[in-house]
Amino acid sequence: MNALNRLTTKVFDLLLTPFELMGDELALILVSGLFGIVALIIFKQISWQKGIKAVKDKIKGDMIAIRIYQDDLVVVGQSVVRVFFRNFAYLTLNFGPMLLLLAPFVLVLAQFVVRYGFAPIPVHGAQVAMLPGEGTMLEIEMAKGREAEVAGMSIRLPAGLKAVSRPVINTADGVAFQEVIAVQEGEWEVEFVFADGKSAIKRIVTGEERARVMQPERVSSFLLSWIWPAEDRFPSDCPIASVKFEYPTRDLRFLPDGPGAILVIFFLASMAFGVAILKPLGIQI
Repeated sequence: MNALNRLTTKVFDLLLTPFELMGDELALILVSGLFGIVALIIFKQISWQKGIKAVKDKIKGDMIAIRIYQDDLVVVGQSVVRVFFRNFAYLTLNFGPMLLLLAPFVLVLAQFVVRYGFAPIPVHGAQVAMLPGEGTMLEIEMAKGREAEVAGMSIRLPAGLKAVSRPVINTADGVAFQEVIAVQEGEWEVEFVFADGKSAIKRIVTGEERARVMQPERVSSFLLSWIWPAEDRFPSDCPIASVKFEYPTRDLRFLPDGPGAILVIFFLASMAFGVAILKPLGIQI
């Protein structure tokens, strides 16, 4: 999965560069729309188009019969039953190809989230007094069965981050917390060192300059690595299951902000562009 995520990231670096000359917001909309078009073209090739059209025509015929013979309860009843079962056939014909397209949809959406969903952690002066809860909370969760190893873990902060609380460790649940603030601008690596000498890192971006990709969580799970592609997942021998914190939401000017909004923008743009080409390309869906 790490290799696939690295490849996808490089492809999107190249793909988005010319579009981002028009602004990140337009790049998000246009590339989402282009993916919607490509997805429908692929759908046309992997689906049974004649079967979909035939089922749709039969459903339309039954709906017309219900309208014309609305006073004949037998005809109406038979037509309603046929529409009901033909809808199942219609959904089945669409479900298989859509399922095959789910993986690329997730990969593309994940790339948009790590590129346009977050802003770097703001920098505070090293001497600024921060109240509890005003900084950024690092949360480290250990892998199942390795909870006790959190007791021997130390957190090494880079020069750009400063601790504003001592680490809080819960060996029973295998979690640890530490609140930090950013004191310098840049891209940094927090290191987690264990009693056996092994270590792991989590990347954090601070200041005004936004990195090309950035994500608030690094994971070891194969499934979760689909939605967090900007960093390799933790190796299987690492005791850490996840390290996470909260980035501020990035301001997308005329578009709504946040990962959830990006999901909505992606689907609306891809659907709008896709609907526009259905008839010209003769795609049945």
